[in-house]
Formats: sequence, structure tokens, C-alpha cells
Amino acid sequence: MGWFFLNLKTMGNNLKEQVEVSAYLNVKGKDTIAQIKNYIAAQPYAKDVQYIDKEKAKEIWNKDNNEDWDKILDYNPLPESINFYAKADYVNEDSLKKIAGELTQKFGTQLSGLNYPETLVTSMNDKVNKMGLIFLAISIILGVIVVVSIDNTIKLTMYSNRFLIKTMQMVGATRSFIARPMNVRAIVNGLISAAVAILIMLLLTGWAKERFPEIRSLENAGLNFLLYGCMVVFSVLISWFSTNRSVNKYLKTRLDDLY
Repeated sequence: MGWFFLNLKTMGNNLKEQVEVSAYLNVKGKDTIAQIKNYIAAQPYAKDVQYIDKEKAKEIWNKDNNEDWDKILDYNPLPESINFYAKADYVNEDSLKKIAGELTQKFGTQLSGLNYPETLVTSMNDKVNKMGLIFLAISIILGVIVVVSIDNTIKLTMYSNRFLIKTMQMVGATRSFIARPMNVRAIVNGLISAAVAILIMLLLTGWAKERFPEIRSLENAGLNFLLYGCMVVFSVLISWFSTNRSVNKYLKTRLDDLY
């Protein structure tokens, strides 16, 4: 769940950048068209900018709709356009409307309009935000369950050693002397468990990448290392904290109360 949550932004950005924007041309002349294309390509919001002439537009239409209108029409009604994909940060209703206004103000009647799937853009942002909240909520719930389970397991282990802890205290051992080897063992156990968990994560993600190669482009290596680092830190902290708390508890407990 942590892997999905951390990589959700990358996945969402990848989906957003599949949204194509078409700036329809109302002008002829290669120089003017090249000028408009170069201007759009230089903007921070555009990527993969290309000029679509009438023949290319017809080819795309026939491919998407699986039909050829040559049998019905003797002319091509599709306009020429400059098509580009908006970068993820700009794929929202407000930004795209602002882009449309800027291009209209810049080129005026040379552009007949800007087209993009408005409904898809709105629903996509809503779904990505909802998915983020769902993954976060599930991750927190699972995290609490795991922490409680680990804490209870360590408590049981310390419970079985309660007489050993009390005996060492009764023969004069200090609290730090008694707790030190158990805390060291807890830290080692935390490191071992984190290593096992990371290995399982690597095996699972490796298997997923082989089955679904597109995951490679969605995965953020930096966030994955952050996840592995957090697994190590939290594993050690949980193990050390629970062990140290249990040891202190039995050191403070009266001998008669241990039975």
C-alpha cells in the first residue's frame, strides 16, 4: 500500500499527460503555421507538439472511428491543427482555460478554437484525488494494525523473560545493564525484519514489472528508496520501543505481581 501511495502521483501524472489538446488553425501558409507551432512548443505547459494537416486529421479520424467517409463526402471537413499534450501540472480546468485565453489573445483569428476533453479532465482530477485519500486511509489503518501486532508480539516475548529480568535486578544489575542486550537484540531483529520485508517488496515489484512492463515508466525510484528507508527506520523504532517499554515495566513490577 505504501508503494502504491508513493507512486500514485507519478501514475496520476502519467494519465494526465495522455490528454491531447488541439489548437485549430484558421490560417494558411507554412511560415505562419510554423510560427504558431514554435510558440506553443516553447511554452512550459506543452510537450510533443505537432502539426496535423487535413490528410493526417482524416487518417486519425478514420482510425479512431473505423470508417472512411470517401463514400459519402467528396471533401475533407476537418480543420488543420497544432496538437500537443499538456504537462500534468496544467491538466486541470482552470489552467487549460487560461492557456486557451492566452493563445486566443496572442494569435486572434489565426486560431478558431482550442479543444480538449473537458469532462475527462474534470473527472480525472477528482478520481486521482479520491484514490489518493483512499490509499492514504488504508495505509494508515494497516500501519496501525501492524504496529499493534508487532507490539503485542514483543510484549509476549518479554513476558516470557519477566523472571529473568527480575532476577538480574535482584542480584544487583543496573537497569541499563539489563536493558542493553535486549535492546540490541530488538534493533537487530528490526533490521532483519526490514531486510526481509524489502526483499519481498523487490520480488513482488520485479514480478509485477515483468508481467506489466508499463509499470517501469510509472515507478519513481527515489520514492521507492524513501519507502525502504522508512521501513528500516520504523521497524527498528517499533522493535526497540516495545522492548524497552516492556523491560522497564517488569523492572518496576513487584516480584509477587509477576506470578
